Amino acid sequence: MKIHTKKFRVRPGEKVNLKTWPTKVKPIYKSKKQYRKLLEDHVEELSSLQRLHYASSRYALLLIFQGMDSAGKDGAIRHVMSGVNPQGCEVFSFKQPSEEELKHDFLWRETRRLPERGRIGIFNRSYYEEVLVARVHPEILRGQELPDKVLDKKTIWDKRFRSIVDLERHLHANGTRIIKFFLHLSKSEQRKRFRARIDEPEMNWKFSLADIHERKYWKHYMAAYEDCLHATSTRHAPWYVVPADDKENARLIISQIVLNALHGLKMTYPKTTAKRRRELKTIREQL
Repeated sequence: MKIHTKKFRVRPGEKVNLKTWPTKVKPIYKSKKQYRKLLEDHVEELSSLQRLHYASSRYALLLIFQGMDSAGKDGAIRHVMSGVNPQGCEVFSFKQPSEEELKHDFLWRETRRLPERGRIGIFNRSYYEEVLVARVHPEILRGQELPDKVLDKKTIWDKRFRSIVDLERHLHANGTRIIKFFLHLSKSEQRKRFRARIDEPEMNWKFSLADIHERKYWKHYMAAYEDCLHATSTRHAPWYVVPADDKENARLIISQIVLNALHGLKMTYPKTTAKRRRELKTIREQL
């Protein structure tokens, strides 16, 4: 079944009302067996394209994952990228900033982890936390010892959006392709997953009381995401709102979007020169 990924893409300048974006769509698969086969096919193709990407070394690919707690970010990364050679892919999970990181601008810690050409970089959360969590909890900003002028609540978010867009435009102009995923989870599905984490002993480690605390700010987070998606989804660095209530379906959608991005690079293996072919022929004769 063909996956039409464009319908999940936020068009540049589009006003976003997340209530109108589905958290669940008709499944791409008809059974768990078919899901596994479809994902296996995607992973195999992705593995082949990643080898080509690594060999051509012309572009870098950055994948950014954002979403509410339990939206499935970890699982999507683990399943979709399961066939990728670790030499060509790095995953970074950005938690609460360290004291050193807080002494720098809000983009500093992520820009240090950007992928090299020929590699795939994955950010599990990112600098977008600084226009999401920090917006819902402004006390975070007050604790960062920023100049008073920077903390002007009338301008700070627009300025940060502009900084993000400028950074992503710069990266695109220099060969880094950026794909951003917002895993759109319903509040009721999050409750179901939280209860599962409590009821299943092997999942207890994933549950935190802080997760329950953040549920109280659900509406605030949705409003922050709406502004963020509207302000920072661009032609060169698009956001995809992926329905996340069905984890398996979300993984198939995400993997197809990544495949489309790699195909769009129109990569080729490096060509061997006549001199190099002669060298290889000589070496072969010596074996």
